[in-house]
Amino acid sequence: MAELAYIGYHFTIEPKEPATEILIAELGELPFESFEETETGLSAYIQKQFWTEDVLADVYILQSGEFNITYTFEEIEQVNWNEEWEKNFEPIEVDNTCRVRAPFHEYKEVQYDIVIEPKMSFGTGHHETTFMVIQHLLETDVAGKKTLDMGCGTAILAILAEMKGAQPIDAIDIDNWCYLNSIENAERNNCKHISVYEGDASLLPGRTYDVIIANINRNILLNDMQVYVDCLNPGGTLLLSGFYEEDIPAIDESCSAKGLTLIKKHQKNNWVALKYIN
Repeated sequence: MAELAYIGYHFTIEPKEPATEILIAELGELPFESFEETETGLSAYIQKQFWTEDVLADVYILQSGEFNITYTFEEIEQVNWNEEWEKNFEPIEVDNTCRVRAPFHEYKEVQYDIVIEPKMSFGTGHHETTFMVIQHLLETDVAGKKTLDMGCGTAILAILAEMKGAQPIDAIDIDNWCYLNSIENAERNNCKHISVYEGDASLLPGRTYDVIIANINRNILLNDMQVYVDCLNPGGTLLLSGFYEEDIPAIDESCSAKGLTLIKKHQKNNWVALKYIN
């Protein structure tokens, strides 16, 4: 991977939630490519070629006064992101069944061995939401079922779905970096049934699925929920994550109103992942 120059923004946020989630959602609409939650708030990174001095001018949460958010920024010269995450990335195991590792980690025999090179993409399995959706997938029969991984990041969830027999599988992400990385990771894991698309929920009308996975964030989920439901076959499964325990009432109200039934919840720290059936 080529080395690139980045601008790093370091935000101090009080209180951290829900401001951090809102800030990530807003920055995600800009050319910011990577986010790292810190003890005091958030660090976000943008390629120097896409940066301007007023890049944050239209970020509403910074102007609203509702939260106390300050920031500094710095130029990070010629960062090799592969080297950076290789220093810190350790394999994870979920329920002694699924192991997520990088290409440089030694192989260990498990039922589902997933090799991910995430680069700048979200979805190594370390974040609570990805971990919990993996748990849901391990518990769900997806064999032969048409599946959607919405907001696929690294395509880790699509890859696990294929390993469990799901097909065909669509993996969609609005971010070009994630789109390219998902293609690479699908090939790395010898997946034959994953089609990767760059875009958002506007790609979905006219498609139908037996299983839909959407690990994004509360606001996008609520905005796109009707589209997901319209695409979900009768008896289909919807796996949702990317939000907090306190967001469950809003998510559940939207799902229930559209005829979905909550079947199971996983919780890790304050993050949750919900399983619905149609």
